[in-house]
Amino acid sequence: MVTTTPRLPPSIRPAKTPQLATPWYFFHIIFSGSMLGLLYAFLRYEEHSAISPLPASLALSGLCFSLTFCLVLWLGPSFKGRGLKGVDMAKRKKEELPECMGLVAAGVYLFAMLVFIPCCFYEYLVITGGGGNRDSEMEKHDQMGLRFPHNKLAQYLSTLFSLQLTIFLGLLDDLFDIRWRHKLFIPLVASIPLLVVYRVDFNVTSILLPESLARYLSIPPLLDLGSLYYVYMSILLIFCPNSINILAGVNGIEVGQSLVIGTALLANDLLYIRHPEHPAAPSHLFSVYFLLPFLGVSLALFLHNKYPAKVFVGDTYCYFAGMVFASVAVTGHFSKTLMTLLVPQVFNFIFSTPQLFHIIPCPRHRLPRYDATSDCQYASITTFTTPPKGLAKFILKVFEGLKFVKLTYDKEGRNIIASTNFTLINMWILWVGERDENGERRIREGRLCWSLMGLQAVCCAVGLGARHLFARAVFGRDNLGTGIW
Repeated sequence: MVTTTPRLPPSIRPAKTPQLATPWYFFHIIFSGSMLGLLYAFLRYEEHSAISPLPASLALSGLCFSLTFCLVLWLGPSFKGRGLKGVDMAKRKKEELPECMGLVAAGVYLFAMLVFIPCCFYEYLVITGGGGNRDSEMEKHDQMGLRFPHNKLAQYLSTLFSLQLTIFLGLLDDLFDIRWRHKLFIPLVASIPLLVVYRVDFNVTSILLPESLARYLSIPPLLDLGSLYYVYMSILLIFCPNSINILAGVNGIEVGQSLVIGTALLANDLLYIRHPEHPAAPSHLFSVYFLLPFLGVSLALFLHNKYPAKVFVGDTYCYFAGMVFASVAVTGHFSKTLMTLLVPQVFNFIFSTPQLFHIIPCPRHRLPRYDATSDCQYASITTFTTPPKGLAKFILKVFEGLKFVKLTYDKEGRNIIASTNFTLINMWILWVGERDENGERRIREGRLCWSLMGLQAVCCAVGLGARHLFARAVFGRDNLGTGIW
């Protein structure tokens, strides 16, 4: 009896694994070897100071970069074979690309953060003698001044747990395309462990008001919000992941804006940890441990996702990136500083609300409109079946006056028949795009992404400058010197 192996359909047939280009191949071998050497040197070093886990975090971040870069390339065909693929409609050649590759970056990140746990608490582990005598071990720790910080471990693990839940829920969104009204509160569910541990171990619910405002209201400058502070943090944890998800749709923009924001947060942390005696230094060092591997995996993903994209990151990455920012801001108690870095995202959300709440008709996709002839992006347009009136017409007129949108009128010039969509990306095209032969604004996709990243960088620089240069004038003090705020 002769048997034949059934031929697999093309959609699930295993594809040939892509190979690294020769320069990248040697780069990753040398770079990964250097990072492993740095990690080995850390483990061999016997005298550990409070900042000693930082070299291990740098080494793991470098390994995250190399591992993510390679895995995104190698696993792309497997994702496509399982149906996780999409067509880039803003290209002349409609080629299917792997989708949801943010899952790879998030998976590498979680693996690195789990491996980092013994490195983070290494100074407490090296003096443990074992033997099951917990009391004698605690007495020895007390004598050496190294009582194991269980609260820090709980904070670390709760942050990881919240990130795992966020990544899982983001994956569900990629697989089942959850509606906006449902997925808006996804991050709130994932943040419950983080908020519980914050309540038990930290429970700081005070904010610092400007001195002039406090005097005018006759209240203390340090205002305790109590339970309202947890409401504020819940809103922050909902906003951050969704804000990255809303400002999307251009090759590289999701990862690009996250790289800029993450770098700005890292710079803010470094201002504190350069003074180890500062009361806020441990919290900011904790933030650094979570940001460095994130920047490593994000940079690797960006190299694949930048224009022209070879992969799509999916909603998984957007939720993952936003939750990393929100988590370090909550645990480090610098949520207001984070908001000064998210000005483009805040503006984009406020600008989008008339369409998100259907005051203005909102199409399912508001991505820029691609023109194959010029290979450029134009601001996308929504057409009105009936001329807008009342509040809708007022909003359109105001935004037209501010140059946020471009309106189209009927032949009589009385009724509005169309408008560009209410997103920062479409508005930016109207502002920085070059005019075509018809007077319409257009811009190439690569330039659009880099210019938006430049806008994000400028906003972050201004935000950090305002935070540390003008805080003393507004609040009478800067927590870089006092540990408050």
